[in-house]
Amino acid sequence: QVQLVESGGGLVQPGGSLRLSCVASGRTFTTYHMEWYRQAPGKQRELVASINLSDVTNYADSVKGRFTISRDSPKDTWYLQMDNLKPEDTALYYCASVQYGGQRAWGQGTQVTVSS
Repeated sequence: QVQLVESGGGLVQPGGSLRLSCVASGRTFTTYHMEWYRQAPGKQRELVASINLSDVTNYADSVKGRFTISRDSPKDTWYLQMDNLKPEDTALYYCASVQYGGQRAWGQGTQVTVSS
């Protein structure tokens, strides 16, 4: 099993930046795909960004050019750098990882609020 813990959320003004972190523990050697999701009130959870073991990244159109996903393998950690934040980025952000065998692990979520 893999356990995930996010951190780094908070309140930021429009145009500001935050960096989210996701630390994995457990059977992390089985992970091959790392993701960030978000869910705003009344909306479905959406995939924001992902990265694989070859460092190939993908982003939702709504965050392209503003968010950057990266990973630090020795630390079993991946990040979401969020720049030029907008009020519509306000959501509960979750990290997730996909393991060989198809299992997906989820973190508990960290709140990001963009407001003046």
